[in-house]
Amino acid sequence: MPVTLSIRDQIDRLREDGFAVVSNLVSAERCDAIRRVAQTQLHEAAAPLEYEADLKYPGAPSSQDAPGGKTVRRLIDAYARDALFREWATAPEIRSWMESYFGETAFLSRAHHNCMMTKHPMYGSLTGWHRDVRYWSFEREDLVSVWLAVGAETVSNGALWLVPGSHAMDFPADRFDQAKFFRDDLPENAALLRTAVSPELKPGDVVFFHARTLHSAGQNLGEQVKFSLVYTYHGASNPPVPGSRSASKPEIAL
Repeated sequence: MPVTLSIRDQIDRLREDGFAVVSNLVSAERCDAIRRVAQTQLHEAAAPLEYEADLKYPGAPSSQDAPGGKTVRRLIDAYARDALFREWATAPEIRSWMESYFGETAFLSRAHHNCMMTKHPMYGSLTGWHRDVRYWSFEREDLVSVWLAVGAETVSNGALWLVPGSHAMDFPADRFDQAKFFRDDLPENAALLRTAVSPELKPGDVVFFHARTLHSAGQNLGEQVKFSLVYTYHGASNPPVPGSRSASKPEIAL
C-alpha cells in the first residue's frame, strides 16, 4: 500500500529533488468534471487559446494554415474560464501547501501557467528542456507550480520529465541556447539529462515542482488528448517586478 507523505515531507522532497509527486490528491469525480469542461471548451475553441503552430516547437505544424494548424496547445487563463478550475486553483489543500512552503501568504500568478494544457496526438509538440523562470520576472526565483493530471500521464502520451536536484544548480549562460532551452547537444548537459525521471501519473495525481527545475515533455503518441491543469504560486514577499509580463495580470491571494 503506497505511503502518503505529510505536507512537510512533500515539501522536504521538493526542496531536495526540485519536485514532489502526490498521489490521489484530487478525486476521480472531480477530475472527470474538470475534464468534461476542458473537452467542451476545446471543442468550442473558446478563447483565449495558444496554438501549437504559434510556438513552432519540434513536431508542431508549420503554420495555422498547415495540416493540424489549429491544434490547441493551451486553454489560457484557466482561472477565469470556469468555477471548477478556480476552485482547484485556490483549494484549501493548495493554500495549506503553499503557506507551509513559503511561510507566508501565497499568491496565484495569473500571468504564468494558469492554463489547461491540451497535448494532442500527431500535432502535439515536444517541449525542450528548460526552467520556467527563463522569462519570468520576480524578486526571487522561488516559485512553485502545481501540475494536476486530469487523465493518466505516461511517457507514451507526453508526460513530464524532470531532472532531480537541478533547481539547486547554477549553470553558465552558454549551457542554454538563445531561447533559453537547456542544450542537449553539450556532453555535460547530456550527462545530466540522463538522470531525468518521468513520473507516471494517474488521474488526480499532482506534481509540485520548483520554477528552477529542469523539465521537458515529449510528444503524445497515444490516441486521446492529454489534459493537465497547471498553476504557479509565489510568496507575498516575492512579488513580480513592476512593469514586467509577470505583473501584467492581477494576482489571487490564497
